[in-house]
Amino acid sequence: MPSGDAQRTWFPEMVGRLRSNWHEGMSMPALISLRDELDEMLHCIRASRNVRTPIITCRKCGMTAPAAPPHVSVRALILALCRFEITSKDRARVLEKEWVAYRKHRRLTREGKVVAEMPEVCLH
Repeated sequence: MPSGDAQRTWFPEMVGRLRSNWHEGMSMPALISLRDELDEMLHCIRASRNVRTPIITCRKCGMTAPAAPPHVSVRALILALCRFEITSKDRARVLEKEWVAYRKHRRLTREGKVVAEMPEVCLH
């Protein structure tokens, strides 16, 4: 495994897919769909290359364990558009604000999925 791959989230193939599939004026559902595709791609790349998550140590108890596997959130996708110079910083800021409003209005997770609601419990 190449140095740094354990911490890597954006592999070159993913950046290429982001460049080719993103376009100005993309709808939020399409952006979420692209995020789903890139997240799946990330997991496939890491699995095929046997890239494991780094081992971390808890500062409180000293226990060591693998870190949580990385995921691509919608915000991470938006920030990557700017990071990899696919769009301008100003456009990324606008898109990020649109995402925050869209997410809040539809009660979505960071990944664009509907927040699971707890069923009400009958106390009779």
